Amino acid sequence: MTALIPKPGASLASKTTTALSPLVVAAGARAELRFLEFFAASIRNAHTRRAYAGTVAEFLAWCEGRGVASIAAVQPLHVAAYIEGLTRARAAPTAKLRLAAIRRLFDWLVIGQIVAANPASSVRGPAHSVKRGKTPVLAPEEARALLDSINVTTPGGLRDRALIGLMVFSFARIGAALSMKVEDVYVQQRRLWVRLHEKGGKVHEMPCHHSLEDYLHAYIDGCGLAGDPKGALFRSIGRGRAARGRQGLTATPLPQANAYAMIRRRADAAGIKTKIGNHTFRATGITAYLKNGGQLETAAAMANHSSTRTTQLYDRRADQVSLDEIERVRI
Repeated sequence: MTALIPKPGASLASKTTTALSPLVVAAGARAELRFLEFFAASIRNAHTRRAYAGTVAEFLAWCEGRGVASIAAVQPLHVAAYIEGLTRARAAPTAKLRLAAIRRLFDWLVIGQIVAANPASSVRGPAHSVKRGKTPVLAPEEARALLDSINVTTPGGLRDRALIGLMVFSFARIGAALSMKVEDVYVQQRRLWVRLHEKGGKVHEMPCHHSLEDYLHAYIDGCGLAGDPKGALFRSIGRGRAARGRQGLTATPLPQANAYAMIRRRADAAGIKTKIGNHTFRATGITAYLKNGGQLETAAAMANHSSTRTTQLYDRRADQVSLDEIERVRI
């Protein structure tokens, strides 16, 4: 975020001309500053900031290609045409999320008196109703095979098993897992607990499943992390000099993209053909919990969902019913 702040002695225009869209620069210095403030001041989540920045950059480039002279000259027709084209090329949820980002940006510019009205406020997004999530889910035996296939004689193996186990057994989002400190794993009531810092600044605490307790103890003790309570829990693997640290781990938190690459690599090594991702384990854990008699309301509380409707998107028990029924077509 500090890259958004102009250096002392440099004009805002000279600082940002290469980084900002020409449409923003054309609207003047006040528009430039207000535009940067949108990302720096109104969006606290780094992942949301990155996603919104990509969306806005793409939209403004599209407008520039259609001859729009300034961000202040964007009209509802431009937004509607962009969303229409996006709906044809991409999935409806993508178009709705892009429209929400554009609408929020122009709301901010209206409040700052850069534009008179929000051109996106009157634009309707594509109709979209979701009753079943699209996140790939592993069967319990596949998840167990994946965890058991990890070589835990190395720091990387201990880390990877602990991270995957955390997402499976505590339903943790990958962002919350990777933002954990060592001190977020603690003992309470003679059990190991984890503290997850979820979206919106919410703190969510959960006791550990006995398997997860074993994984976390093995990782923290095996890599000597207990002496660094303020340090990142899940860290990148060092190379060269960096590998001389805590059993080969660096002090740098594991990036989310690296976590995804690790999961794909581990899945391939375990012979899992399903194209899984970071979110797969959250859905896998919730589905396994419900299959074994867990209550939907409790699953929502464990997953830190504000509504059971969100939790239902992760409930894939009906998939097995569909597979069983399709086999009745005997020819």
